[in-house]
Amino acid sequence: MNKTLNEFKVTDRQTFIMFLELLRKDFLDNPENWENKSLPDFLEALSAYANDIQGYYDNLKLDIKADKPEWSTFADIFKGAKIYE
Repeated sequence: MNKTLNEFKVTDRQTFIMFLELLRKDFLDNPENWENKSLPDFLEALSAYANDIQGYYDNLKLDIKADKPEWSTFADIFKGAKIYE
């Protein structure tokens, strides 16, 4: 698992589990890169980013429908909650 958090591709439940392990490691190794360091702040950002994720996909012109999520969508939401204000 040498890939960085942003390079790691989530395709199914097993890779999502590996992604969560990378996310935890990223938090422990790089806390300065995290805007939302407390659990309440992270959960608040997670909720807000889940609400806004379709706008992210639309802005990047990605053909992804957040209302029919795949495991990769959940990973995108967690990555976004790391820095979302």
